[in-house]
Amino acid sequence: MNNMKPIVSIIMGSTSDLPVMEKAAQFFDEMEIPFEMNALSAHRTPDAVEAFAKGAKERGIRVIIAGAGMAAALPGVIAASTTLPVIGVPVKGSVLDGVDAVYSMLQMPPGIPVATVAINGALNAGILAVQMLALSDDALAKKFAAYKNGLRQKIEKANAELKEVKFAYKCN
Repeated sequence: MNNMKPIVSIIMGSTSDLPVMEKAAQFFDEMEIPFEMNALSAHRTPDAVEAFAKGAKERGIRVIIAGAGMAAALPGVIAASTTLPVIGVPVKGSVLDGVDAVYSMLQMPPGIPVATVAINGALNAGILAVQMLALSDDALAKKFAAYKNGLRQKIEKANAELKEVKFAYKCN
């Protein structure tokens, strides 16, 4: 695996965001998608963020997931410096519980979109990235379809188990 080149980049504003962002990494492992993870700060390392964003496509990156809390400038700064799709993950942690990060990512100016998932929604960011990649990768599309089918089967199993739960006034 060391000779593989990443096609997805997971960026976080600080390693304190890792417990949230690792959910995307775990999903990429499950889907066997090579990825990279780095901590970059739009405020503390702006030159490094710009260099990363400008060089990502050339390095083979096809989708970027950027997680940040508070002012959450990281996804927007990256989106301003690349033509690649950027998925923003608002990270809860400020006194505003991540709502400030959501607004920062959603309110991007025209021409600089950041696809934004729920607060702490790194798994959905990973899933969205896989859906984007699967548009041009039939094997990945089949693997993702199997994942979605597994979700359906889990719910069907849970519902069947609920039918066996007994209560005096339960009607089904």
